[in-house]
Amino acid sequence: MDSLLLARLQFAVTTVYHFFFVPLTLGLSILVAVMETIYVRTGNEVWKNMAKFWGKLFVINFVMGVVTGIVQEFQFGMNWSEYSRFVGDIFGVPLAIEALLAFFLESTFLGLWIFGWDRLSKRMHAATMWLVAFGSNISALWILIANSFMQEPVGYTIVEGRAQLTSFWALVANPNVWVQWPHVLFSGLTTAGFFILGITAYHLLRYIRSGEEAPEFYKLSFQMAAIVAVVGAIMVGLNGHTQAQHMVRVQPMKMAAAEALWETENPASFSLFTIGNEAERRDVFAIRIPRLLSLLAYNRLEGEVKGINDLNREYQELYGPGDYVPPIAITYWTFRIMVGAGMLMALLALYALYLVLKSRFTNAPRFLKWLPYAIGLPYLANTAGWLMTELGRQPWIVQGLQLTEEAISPNVSAGSVLFSLIAFTLLYGVLMAADIFLLAKYAKAGIEAAPAPAPEEIVEVAPI
Repeated sequence: MDSLLLARLQFAVTTVYHFFFVPLTLGLSILVAVMETIYVRTGNEVWKNMAKFWGKLFVINFVMGVVTGIVQEFQFGMNWSEYSRFVGDIFGVPLAIEALLAFFLESTFLGLWIFGWDRLSKRMHAATMWLVAFGSNISALWILIANSFMQEPVGYTIVEGRAQLTSFWALVANPNVWVQWPHVLFSGLTTAGFFILGITAYHLLRYIRSGEEAPEFYKLSFQMAAIVAVVGAIMVGLNGHTQAQHMVRVQPMKMAAAEALWETENPASFSLFTIGNEAERRDVFAIRIPRLLSLLAYNRLEGEVKGINDLNREYQELYGPGDYVPPIAITYWTFRIMVGAGMLMALLALYALYLVLKSRFTNAPRFLKWLPYAIGLPYLANTAGWLMTELGRQPWIVQGLQLTEEAISPNVSAGSVLFSLIAFTLLYGVLMAADIFLLAKYAKAGIEAAPAPAPEEIVEVAPI
């Protein structure tokens, strides 16, 4: 194992750990802001209790996200110094704006929200959570602007072997951003919807089994979460379709890998299930639906989708000798895990909404029993989607401009990267366990439990 492979594994570990917390932060911040706004407008204390309870879980998740996110930026200058040298003048711009504007906005007003319940007016206090939600989602936008340059470089010129920004507007208006950011936003809402659905279902089931009437708190939480989960899951699917069509145009190799499409087809078939020989780049066994991939790519039953072998030959002519094929099996299966989990979430959310509309969700123990387990579905889909997005771009770290093998720091030894990889994996594992423990503890306690933990108690678990 060399330093390149270890550095890639390290960045993958830290990114997956960090992205475990991000979608819930994005979605739950919006829902807590909506809950408190309804409380301000109606004066109904149930909505205030909802904002406090779900806000408490949001704070726990937010703290863990901050801790895991800080390390990533240091890796750019340590493990990936050649990447930073080549593209730092561009990549650093959105990262700096994200830190100075979005992160400090959300962290400052989250502090005001935590400590301001008895110090600020109702409207002002609700406004602080809206600013937290705005800051969180704008933070994601700036990160995705940076990432989108890696997927689809725009607004740059190469000067003395370094990429330099020629148009800030082109960077912000990158077409990849505006298919990627909505996908992440609605993924966050879906994650938050299933998070609330699962926890609320756990408590509703307790009341069903005890024969008692469930409090209005849980009923309203379930109704709101069902609506959000349906909207989020459907919009993720629709936006994912748009994202795939964009991918066919600008990253055709990623789409070919996601479909294990070895040769160019017109019309192109969609793979339901493929076992491939990656070394020889051919099918061993495949079940494919004729014309469906062309329909998904072009909204018509015909249209050329380029295959892996043809694209590799094109890239060799364009960029020189080499192998420009990403890891096929991982790209193929992560794509199907993401889509499969998304479709299952859509079905579960639609059935939950059906029960809400029929006023039967408080008398459906079999369905409620499975919803706590469904909390894991958006995390599975989010992680698989992120892996597919990044691995499907390989061997490029910046599409068409810099190979991943050219981006590694030349003076970092394999031993030092291995040591830090093990240390980060163990440390983040402890933080993950702490996060799950705290979330489970306060989620199971429910609204009937003692008041929310003091902020110091939460921060102590993961000091920054």
